[in-house]
Amino acid sequence: MTDTATDTDNTPASTPASRRVSPWWRVLAVFLLLVVLIGWAASASMMTQLKAQIQHAQARLVEVPQIRQVAVLLDKDQQAAMLVTYDPKDGALLVQRLNDVQEGREDSMQVWAIAGDAPPRSLGVVTSKYKTLQMPVKETDLQGVTEIGVSAENKGGVATGVSPSLPWLFKGWLVQKSI
Repeated sequence: MTDTATDTDNTPASTPASRRVSPWWRVLAVFLLLVVLIGWAASASMMTQLKAQIQHAQARLVEVPQIRQVAVLLDKDQQAAMLVTYDPKDGALLVQRLNDVQEGREDSMQVWAIAGDAPPRSLGVVTSKYKTLQMPVKETDLQGVTEIGVSAENKGGVATGVSPSLPWLFKGWLVQKSI
């Protein structure tokens, strides 16, 4: 019996290894778990912020005018005199003066839609002395129009169906802008 007892006590290789986990491994596992949880929370927060930004951008896009037609009207020296844009959402033609030409006391500037060989159609009279003016215009009034012109007329403009006084003060091509 002494032989068997001494054999088991003196042989370190035959004893089973300790199955305990080092405390450093436990600390590392807890630390990595915290890192994963913080990363998940950060990504969830960023996704929520991204969704809010997308919704805000979509709402702003609805508010921004969607200009479809643009015309730069030139004077007799081929210098830019007026910028005309059409916003279908508001149903308005925005006329912006680019030079200092003003109508006289007894004159008005009248804006015309020119469609090929058809007689020009009046879109309205420039009634403001300011640099910009909005004129209510239906989108159908601009269908088939290739040019926009401005003529000097008697105060208040000409009656419907009457042709404009020529030559044109300003004239330019109406460009269909892709959206």
